[in-house]
Amino acid sequence: MKKIFYTLLIAAMFYNTAAAADLYDSIAPASPTEVRTEPRNIMRTSPKRATLTQNDFNTHYSIAFDRFIQSNIKSAYSNFAVLIENSIPNDYSYINIAENLADVGLFNLSELAMSKVSDKEITGILTDDIRRFYFPAKKLKREDEIYLGEVFSNIIYNNQSREAAAELVKNTRLLEDYDYANYVAALGFLKSGNIPEAEKFINIAIEKNKQNINYKKLQAEIIAHSKKPQNALKIVDYIKQQRFVSADFSRKVNSLEQYILYKTGKNELQKMYNLGYYYYYENELNKAARTLQGAIGAKKKLNENVYSLLARVYFDMNEFEKAFDNAHRAYKLNSNNPAALLVLGDLSFRKKDYKEALKYYENARACDKNSSPALISVAQAYQMLNKEKKALEIYDKILKTFSDAYIAYYNIALSDKSKEIPYLKKSVAINMNFKDGWLELARAEIDRHNWDVAKKYLQITFNIDENDFKYYYYQGLVNKNQGLTEEAISNFRRSLILNPDFGPAKKELSI
Repeated sequence: MKKIFYTLLIAAMFYNTAAAADLYDSIAPASPTEVRTEPRNIMRTSPKRATLTQNDFNTHYSIAFDRFIQSNIKSAYSNFAVLIENSIPNDYSYINIAENLADVGLFNLSELAMSKVSDKEITGILTDDIRRFYFPAKKLKREDEIYLGEVFSNIIYNNQSREAAAELVKNTRLLEDYDYANYVAALGFLKSGNIPEAEKFINIAIEKNKQNINYKKLQAEIIAHSKKPQNALKIVDYIKQQRFVSADFSRKVNSLEQYILYKTGKNELQKMYNLGYYYYYENELNKAARTLQGAIGAKKKLNENVYSLLARVYFDMNEFEKAFDNAHRAYKLNSNNPAALLVLGDLSFRKKDYKEALKYYENARACDKNSSPALISVAQAYQMLNKEKKALEIYDKILKTFSDAYIAYYNIALSDKSKEIPYLKKSVAINMNFKDGWLELARAEIDRHNWDVAKKYLQITFNIDENDFKYYYYQGLVNKNQGLTEEAISNFRRSLILNPDFGPAKKELSI
């Protein structure tokens, strides 16, 4: 799929330690603390007045990233600053850039990007999570941030982790002044295999900044490579208790848990299962499927979990026959497996057999009363069975317990005009890649004749999925009401190409 997202492509590193001889190191992922190659989506809109053209944006971005890799952080810093100050204003873009820059330690630039956001109803949750997860206790001076950026770059990109860490620890002023400097030192020692020194410096960083989750995350990874790796799970339990509302940071925590379980496990097939689960949370579905296939063995309970997770992976890959086969295998091993029941329900829902879907969902809910997905699915099935009142009662119940249930906010918004805008904003605030939320925000603004606001939301939708038929229909409505007849017709036709049965587009084209 063609994207006009612009991403901070951050290369992955792997911690080379004495434990690197582990059976799975040849297929193991980089540590969750390591910066991933999977890009975070950063988009630009196309308003009437642009400071940077699309080509300008790409050029500045590529230059900044290349210079960061080359440890020319001062130049990279300037390029990123130009990008933030001169790119076309858009909160979705700013918040993604802010998270990426915090991830590599450019906190002042991250703060600059966050200062540009205009709608804090949408961005507030994620900006809070970025600060809580990444930000140091003490603000870095620009020159110190650039220096630590050079050390960070050398550790990750230039195979100089040992040298970079050794040089950094000579700078006692930085280590005394900044918790983050101690984090970078710990990172360097971990990558170079010096676990005792890594433990020493991450403990100092945490002592200086007990609130930083990224430091605790690195601590778990360091302990996983130590003589007592099981203690890493205690750190993971602590992180899980910190409860992130945003979907992105909740995913990070789940990913970390599976990585640590993989690194600390003793049973080889169980480790493969945890590794497959890690890939699933990282949205590397093909890797997840291949890895999980290798986790099937003689143990019934493990096979049940492997098959149910494989079913979910294949469902997300739109390989529905494989999803059914694996869900059915898990179901045969344990008819009370909630994950398998949910996939079977989703497959029935997809076939529009909502009564059968409801049966599976209610069984899944009965087997797992402490999570929201099954209950949300129950409510959605009731909606499709025209039992709207029952569905809304369930959504209200969900929100009293689960503050991160963006689907509940979304569906209540569609049923209650008085809550429409605030609840739709809440849904995308929790999950900024929730396409349907952005689409409905655009539709709501079109209903109010707020064409420019609608266009902003549609730009975001396009960058999440450029092949959504509703996007082209709503874009056509905006074009039509701005007197752009040819563009409107083109968009309505595109909507029908993607969904030939979509009545509203047919009506606009008098078909």
